[in-house]
Amino acid sequence: MKLSLIVVSYNWCAALQRVLQSIAEQQRLPDEVIVADDGSSDGTDAMVAGMAAGFPAPLHYQWQDDLGFRAARARNRAIAAARGDYVVLIDGDMILHPAFVADHLALAAPGYFLQGGRLKLTERESARLLQGGRPVFAPWVDADFKDWSGTRRLYAFHQLALARWKARGRNGGRVMSCNMSFWRDDLLAVNGFDERMEGYGAEDRELAARLENAGLKRRQLKWAALACHLEHRSRAQPDVDDMSLPNNRLFARTRDQRIRRCDQGIDQHPELLVGDPWDPIGRELRRGASL
Repeated sequence: MKLSLIVVSYNWCAALQRVLQSIAEQQRLPDEVIVADDGSSDGTDAMVAGMAAGFPAPLHYQWQDDLGFRAARARNRAIAAARGDYVVLIDGDMILHPAFVADHLALAAPGYFLQGGRLKLTERESARLLQGGRPVFAPWVDADFKDWSGTRRLYAFHQLALARWKARGRNGGRVMSCNMSFWRDDLLAVNGFDERMEGYGAEDRELAARLENAGLKRRQLKWAALACHLEHRSRAQPDVDDMSLPNNRLFARTRDQRIRRCDQGIDQHPELLVGDPWDPIGRELRRGASL
């Protein structure tokens, strides 16, 4: 089974470099890595190009104009171009446990998509990692275990046997696209992310709702697919569940009307679904006509 790892990023080159380093150290390397850049102008392109030649897996780079928060579109373009049977999504501020990719593959199953978590590091620990420190994947890591969007201390170590046991239970927890995985065919069937959803929030929950409306089930990953989240200023609204927000209204419509497929999704990028925008050995980075 081929696996594509997609990393969405925006104007944080130093963090993305550390994330890519953690990908290069995976026990099971992804078959390709695609950096989906939402319009960075801080030298991210040059950094990725510099790493690509010596990277242990094909490393591709996609950039789109900076017209505001358009992570849905950036991810769709990467999914369209992905060659893998299985797709893992992470954010460009997530430093991965060495077994991260292997865990997603070990727990992948037909009819399911997977939801992982994140260890919410403190500013002090984030600064240490950005300076080259090694990440700690243990209950004593310097992290905020009270944050509602972070992994609890109980799950802050790697144990695949416990993860398999937990994954058989009920779905739970909050959907977060910073650590998710899917069969690519399932994403194509529902047309990926809804590109009408611009600005922060709800595009991942809306996608999960359409997948569940289509009959798929979501499995939570605990004690597996661990990742350290680097602390930074969030672009989230004060109340991300405010139903007056446009994205939340679209999410509610999908949920209430049992919508399975969005109208403005992956199929907006047919030029990436066919042909090969990269060189034959997957090392050269190019910017296609669609950018």
